[in-house]
Amino acid sequence: MKALIMTFFVAMLPVLELRGAIPIGTAAGLDPRLVFIVAIIGNLVPVPFIILFIRRIFAWMRRRSDFFNRIVTKMEEKAAKNAEKVYRFENIGLFLLVAVPLPGTGAWTGSLVAAFLDMRLKRCLGPIILGVFAAGIIVYIITYGVASVIV
Repeated sequence: MKALIMTFFVAMLPVLELRGAIPIGTAAGLDPRLVFIVAIIGNLVPVPFIILFIRRIFAWMRRRSDFFNRIVTKMEEKAAKNAEKVYRFENIGLFLLVAVPLPGTGAWTGSLVAAFLDMRLKRCLGPIILGVFAAGIIVYIITYGVASVIV
């Protein structure tokens, strides 16, 4: 049970997300299908909160200290860098940003970009969910191999 909870919370973390959660759940000896489901759910939990509240959180952090201001600036620069692709290709761009399981992509980045572009939750939630699911499948295949997906 501890390993399952750890898998869930690792999937919620920025940077690691489900790219880290699926291999961690695997290393803990959990059922691969259960790891996949728990990682997907854990990765999606922060998404609506990021989209709805991150701008207010960033404003609060900026007022607190120069250290937090630098962190917020870096995160906004990262979002701005990816925003052009999402703005240009809209939902497909957001889906691809979330689906490609590489550093600098994922549900957190996609949610930050959506918030940065003032996208409504209804509009961006679908592409983010589909992107997380696609990233989960890719990481699952890399972790467990193609044969385990077919069986």
